[in-house]
Amino acid sequence: MASSPALFRQAVQRYAPWLLGVVVAAGVWATATGDMGPRSPLPGVVAVLLAVASGWAAAQVRDRRWPLFLAAAAGWLVLAAAPAGVLASYQAGLRLRGRRLAGYLGGAAVVLAAGVLIGLHMGGMRRLTTASPANALVTAAYLVGFPLLVGLWVRARRDALTAHRDRAERLEREQEARAERIRAEERTRIAREMHDVVAHRVSLMVVHAGALEVTAADPATVEAAALIRSTGRRALTDLREVLGVLRQASPGRTPEPALDALDELIRESRAAGLQVRRRDEGAARPLPATVGRTANRVVREALTNVRKHAGDADATVLLRHLPDGLEVVVRNGPSTGGPALPGAGLGLLGLRERLELLGGRLEAAPVDDGFQVRALIPVADWP
Repeated sequence: MASSPALFRQAVQRYAPWLLGVVVAAGVWATATGDMGPRSPLPGVVAVLLAVASGWAAAQVRDRRWPLFLAAAAGWLVLAAAPAGVLASYQAGLRLRGRRLAGYLGGAAVVLAAGVLIGLHMGGMRRLTTASPANALVTAAYLVGFPLLVGLWVRARRDALTAHRDRAERLEREQEARAERIRAEERTRIAREMHDVVAHRVSLMVVHAGALEVTAADPATVEAAALIRSTGRRALTDLREVLGVLRQASPGRTPEPALDALDELIRESRAAGLQVRRRDEGAARPLPATVGRTANRVVREALTNVRKHAGDADATVLLRHLPDGLEVVVRNGPSTGGPALPGAGLGLLGLRERLELLGGRLEAAPVDDGFQVRALIPVADWP
């Protein structure tokens, strides 16, 4: 069921043109009777016909403009009625461009000049209101100039809003495309590293199965070992094919630095002017290469963000060795000022995707006037 605002908008869109037509027709009739201008000496049926025609033309202006322009010219020349002319000038400024707008201005000038000649011929109140120099200039201003400028201003605002909306939608699409590209790159990198780990385990299975096939005396055991060995070899073949596809999709990629390159990364950050301290907690133990590379990426991205947004703040890198994982915390204090570099936040998005694929999690949030990036990388299920 439609909401009240939606129903109101539908009602306005449906009935507003006809309401506008009624207002224009009433204005033309009021001019002919002398309530809004010089009283017309013509028969009343002429005024009725022009009022009805002007109202109908105003109601049809969304679809057709030329009836309104004709009704405006006829209403001014016959009755000196301005309502249709004001609406026509507004619509010209709103919807006409280039030669069509110039053509309207030329036609309006001809109609105004003809109105002056008719006023001079008819004399009386018509001459006073439309043919005297001062009133002719005022008539040109309120009949053509001012409504035309209002229409041009409204059109310029609409064009600007449309341009801003299109630009915002385009930027949003580009942002989504960049985010999707980063997710795909992370999945590709993780899949490549998973290949290394799984291939190592399957290779061990094949070796042990081959040894069991040679040394076992039970025929059933020998048959099972042979099956395991052949299946493992087929799995290794499939893994090599997958790796080949991944390398073709990402040619020329060099291995990422692991955890042993963390000190070098911190030294580079210090050389760049960042004040960084490192702390280690817990008993360190050998970590899988994938875990080390992920930890290095977390620290590198976090320090990059510190340099961008708080280059004068102190930063601490904490590695906490847990029984079932590695916790990496990079925290910086408050910044004392200075310009911040722009960032799109896609680096943290890629890290979060990478950690979720590994079964970990990433948290990034302000804390104590600073900022903290915390990553938990599980290692219990890794060799």
